[in-house]
Amino acid sequence: MIFQEKTKLPMATKGTISVHTENIFPIIKKFLYSDHEIFLRELVSNAVDATQKLKTLSSTGEMKGELGDLKIQVKLDKDNKTLHIIDRGLGMTEEEVNKYINQLAFSSAEEFLEKYKDKGAQVIGHFGLGFYSAFMVAHKVEIKTRSWKENSQAVHWSCDGSTSFELAPIDKEDRGTEIILHFAEDSMEFNDNFRIKGILEKYCKFLPVEIEFEEKVINNPSPLWTKAPADCSTEDYEKFYKELYPFGETPLFWIHLNVDYPFKLTGILYFPKIKNDFELQKNKIQLYSNQVFVTDSVQDIVPEFLMLLHGVIDSPDIPLNVSRSYLQSDSNVKKINSHITKKVADKLEEIFKTDRASFQTKWENVGLFVKYGMITDEKFYDRASKFCLLQNKAKEFFTIEEYKEKVATTQTDKDNKVVFLYTNDPIAHDSFCRTAEKRGYDVLLMDGQIDNHFISNIEHKIENTQWKRVDSESIDKLIDKDIKKESVLSEDEQKSLKEAFEKQFGGIGKFRFETEALAPDDQFLTLIKPEWERRMMDMQRMQGMSMFGAFPESWNVVVNSNHELSRKLVKLKEEEKEPVLQEAFDLARLSQNLLHGEELTAFISRNTQKLV
Repeated sequence: MIFQEKTKLPMATKGTISVHTENIFPIIKKFLYSDHEIFLRELVSNAVDATQKLKTLSSTGEMKGELGDLKIQVKLDKDNKTLHIIDRGLGMTEEEVNKYINQLAFSSAEEFLEKYKDKGAQVIGHFGLGFYSAFMVAHKVEIKTRSWKENSQAVHWSCDGSTSFELAPIDKEDRGTEIILHFAEDSMEFNDNFRIKGILEKYCKFLPVEIEFEEKVINNPSPLWTKAPADCSTEDYEKFYKELYPFGETPLFWIHLNVDYPFKLTGILYFPKIKNDFELQKNKIQLYSNQVFVTDSVQDIVPEFLMLLHGVIDSPDIPLNVSRSYLQSDSNVKKINSHITKKVADKLEEIFKTDRASFQTKWENVGLFVKYGMITDEKFYDRASKFCLLQNKAKEFFTIEEYKEKVATTQTDKDNKVVFLYTNDPIAHDSFCRTAEKRGYDVLLMDGQIDNHFISNIEHKIENTQWKRVDSESIDKLIDKDIKKESVLSEDEQKSLKEAFEKQFGGIGKFRFETEALAPDDQFLTLIKPEWERRMMDMQRMQGMSMFGAFPESWNVVVNSNHELSRKLVKLKEEEKEPVLQEAFDLARLSQNLLHGEELTAFISRNTQKLV
């Protein structure tokens, strides 16, 4: 740009910043202290705005001449304890400095503090105090600026943190603005290259104008989410994921958000491979506003179950300085929340329908999202119930309706309920599973992190079904078809058998003994915990409660009165011989992991001696 010859510089002027309170700066510092590093984001964002506006003026023809290098420079002068933010954007005239820098409208300090005492960093955005956030860390701030307008006079503004300022003309050949911060003694942590670089990388990593620090550009001005989905390849998405999470594994798949109406929303959400630690997955979504980082605490924007996703959301409809109360009440945020839920459901349903085989291979990871969503979000449940998969021990996959249809013939009880049998530990429950499979029953594998919650949440929503873990009843009671089996033992013999067990083991823990006429080849002894009692205990363990902790766990011990051993034991009793029941009882307890310590050692010793 060619500037015309300037007239003689006018004299410097002094004045008072128009603030209707004794001193705004202590208030700024008081409110924003917890977010004091935010000052750099605010100042660099202002420089970006000035640059972007200049580009617009150039594109419309209002500004003539070349734009030149628009890179924003951040320079730290450690010796002089100053930080410089330099742009070649719009710049300001003296009139604009007076308008935008020297006039702040507050009624009174007391009213201000009372009205906004809970708003925190939202104060900046609400009152346009971005520039004044500099005084959180600086005892003195200077502005050197020259407007893009031809024949403009450059000016220098300075303020020492009071309401007094000095404004004077200066020589400055190039357009744009330089902000100079003189660090206060209590803010010397920022007089450090590593600290400044860290803040820039956190807040300015994807700003749309190049930011240079230590002679290196520290940002990506054109992140992938700003591009049209049609222009992005699989390689692009995977590469961008690595840019966000350098040590992350390649994601399963992703959703590219691109909405213009009724709100603006762009972003990319990735489905990661789930790790064992559920909590470590959370808080990985980053929120941006016009490519400026806002927060990674997005629980009020993203539905709870999608907090497990990774990626980026960018919406100019969400202000930079945002409070939780704002997010919880804002209508746009609620619309964004609903839209993201819908887009995720659409994506999962699309993959399920178009490539079910691939969907099934990813189910180990995807299933956690789906089940968590079905538990916590009713609208998502309605959609997800169509593609939520159940897997049985044979590693076969079914939708809920498909599975209900599969087992209805064999697993419908006397009350016309289809019983879904499941195990959460196929090794520990092996004998129970084999017994069920001998009856022609199918057993689901439900060993995920939240499967207990999932079962409790959905079973009442699936019409005429009931879920039972395979070890929660004896085999004939798991699916009660109201078929009575006769016992080969008389009632007196069954009573005698029960008494024999109670005599020997009644004092060990809380065991309730009963006899039941099962098939002769079913197990002799079965240790079971009623479904309702086990679920209650599982739920309380997950919630860190210990209501049952002070009481010994109770178990039902079912003695199969039709088993060959039952007849032998009764015969021993008739011969007035005391039957040795220890081995059988220990085997039953071992199947439920109830043998440990000295009891387990003794059991192993006895059986080792037998082998020898």
